[in-house]
Amino acid sequence: MKQLSELMGYRKGIKVVDATLRDGGLVNDFYFPENFAKELYKANLKAGVDYMEFGYKADKEMFDVNSFGKSKFCDDDYIRSIVGENDTDLKIAVMADVGRCNYRQDLIEKKDSPIDLVRVATYINTIPSAVDMIEDAAKKGYETSCNIMAISNAQESDVKIALETLGQSPVNVIYIVDSYGALYPEQIARISDLYLNAAEKYGKKIGIHAHNNQQMAFANTVEAAGDGVDYLDATYAAMGRGAGNCSMELLLGFLRNPKYNIYPVIQFIQEHIVPMQEAGVVWGYDLQYLMTGILNQHPRTAIQFTKEARKDYAEFYKEVVAQD
Repeated sequence: MKQLSELMGYRKGIKVVDATLRDGGLVNDFYFPENFAKELYKANLKAGVDYMEFGYKADKEMFDVNSFGKSKFCDDDYIRSIVGENDTDLKIAVMADVGRCNYRQDLIEKKDSPIDLVRVATYINTIPSAVDMIEDAAKKGYETSCNIMAISNAQESDVKIALETLGQSPVNVIYIVDSYGALYPEQIARISDLYLNAAEKYGKKIGIHAHNNQQMAFANTVEAAGDGVDYLDATYAAMGRGAGNCSMELLLGFLRNPKYNIYPVIQFIQEHIVPMQEAGVVWGYDLQYLMTGILNQHPRTAIQFTKEARKDYAEFYKEVVAQD
């Protein structure tokens, strides 16, 4: 149980990261309505959000540029078309997946780019490649973070080795990522303690990126914040892959820091998110995502179930149990 003072006050070290364009883009192939990104940028500025993630730095030789919207590739020219020179306190982030980006070519020197933070996404078994990407980005002048994905499926001994390896790298922030929405607050507390011990040893910060398969994304984020985790990911209306993420409106409603303002978030959801939902873009908690979360499975089967507009939930449960 957290001390009341830890939950009712606020820590100046907290950083809120908006991942709507990146994680949200996974539900519509990054095809957002015209002016969506620009209006989201304005809303984040008004809301006091600290970082705005624009999407992926995906390899154009691996992914067809005609099959995805602009946030799949995050060209610097595209980002500048939204933010100009970004003469604000809001920092710009992109994500680079290990094995799915051409980071040496597509990440130019920071002094020539509007990007501030490069978020490297990796699984435990690709940590060495992640470190190479982090070192490359750091040498070019960027802030860096590392998202260790699918942590609920990792052995603690492997996690400790990964944290030691990352601790000795130039990475600034190491992320707890509940990719499958399988974790509960008491587990997040133990994982946070593990990560924070490594962070203290090596002078790093810790972040959390939660998914909402069991409607725990917000609770897990609050738990992590109370434990001392500083970087908190969220998306507007929880828009994100499958069951979605921690809701920005919930997070800003919880944080006591007067720098954050929830009204622009609510206004943006009304004017830009709701029309997308009404047009048929689908994400969010549902039974199929609950099942994969409980079973600690990747939600790909639940995503396919949703695309096929199936409603035979009991049959789906038998299918995913058989895969467990």
